[in-house]
Amino acid sequence: MEGKGECALKTLYYDTVVIGGGPAGIAGAIKTREKGLKTLLIENRDVLGGIPLQCIHPGFGIHYYKQDLTGTEFITRLLDKLVESKTEYLTKTYVHSIEYIDYNDKVVNVISPSGVLEVHAETIIYATGARERHIFEIGVYGDRVDGVYTAGEAQTLMDIFGVLPGREVVVIGSGDVGLIMARRFALEGARVKAVVEILPYPGGLMRNVVQCLRDYDIPLLLGHTVVKIIGKKRVEKVIVAKVDENLKIIPGTEFEIPCDTVIVSAGLRPNIDLLEKIGVVIDPATGGPVVNEYLETSKPGIFVAGNALVINDLVDYAVEQGERAGEGAHKFVENNGLPSEKWIRVVKGRNIRLIVPHYISGKREVVLYARVSQPEKNVYIEIPEVNYRVFSYGVRPSEMIRIKLKPEHFKKMSSDDKITIQVTPRQ
Repeated sequence: MEGKGECALKTLYYDTVVIGGGPAGIAGAIKTREKGLKTLLIENRDVLGGIPLQCIHPGFGIHYYKQDLTGTEFITRLLDKLVESKTEYLTKTYVHSIEYIDYNDKVVNVISPSGVLEVHAETIIYATGARERHIFEIGVYGDRVDGVYTAGEAQTLMDIFGVLPGREVVVIGSGDVGLIMARRFALEGARVKAVVEILPYPGGLMRNVVQCLRDYDIPLLLGHTVVKIIGKKRVEKVIVAKVDENLKIIPGTEFEIPCDTVIVSAGLRPNIDLLEKIGVVIDPATGGPVVNEYLETSKPGIFVAGNALVINDLVDYAVEQGERAGEGAHKFVENNGLPSEKWIRVVKGRNIRLIVPHYISGKREVVLYARVSQPEKNVYIEIPEVNYRVFSYGVRPSEMIRIKLKPEHFKKMSSDDKITIQVTPRQ
């Protein structure tokens, strides 16, 4: 008998539990439902949709829908498809932990508005997205005052709640969200004093550099860093300095920029805490799990997609990965585990910083996602072992390289255990 004030533990059973109700998670849930799996989608926010809900700017869906949509338009189409699939979902539900019981049984422990739930599933699709790096992670010191926001926080305030956080703005970091927010502030009549980037090149897509900064005459300070924030109750100014090729501050180059608001756009990190706790192998280069071509992690039956896997520059890619993880989950349930494969390692070659997936079979079509370490012009993207070679006018760390390989590429492999992705200059 339950004691007074106690909460009954409810146990549920599914083929697949999807953790995260953003684009990748929604796409994964839709795919598993289309394949006939009993699926539960879990989201900790009040509504499904993730970050695109607050993105009123265009640039979404160009690859997936072949149309230039706003974030809200993109996610509305995806949510309509989710409703049509009749997928079960829970919102305002917090995933406390994951337990890996055995090959066919994983437990997702959740706290929901209806109580504590123990959800058993044969497969999990982990799509919790990423978190923003905050001010204390990027070496900026000074006064702890009002007026300091991450780019995502500022976007939420402006696009969801209609609040303008400040009038005189400095943006730290030139990632895409930071560039977009610089334009957003300018459109609302604020003055963006500068976007400060520590690297010698922009961190966002070139189209955003042009459309968000150059078109609005917003200064981009490359090779600079914000050293210190100064203020009493609110930000009053920042100290900026030049950096050398080792990203160290050059003494004597410091100068002040008066402002009342600082926006931090210093990049994202995959949100993988729950996976780390159960021993999933993590790739230091991506910050996300090591995966095979089905996006299955080192724990059989646990798949990952979207920014929890690798930071994507396009939501279209996150959706594509969600669908691939959904296909993997279906194959796992259908075959009592993924079929045994002789996996081919995907190796980083010249000027490649990261790549996923890490293992492929060569037996089916696969999409590889890669980023370079340094920008280069007039280069070839190559995979020598399969005679793959594509010319590119330029590659940049901020722009993901997407490579689609088909089974015929692997018929005349020069190595049977690895392929190497590399960037080589055109001679």
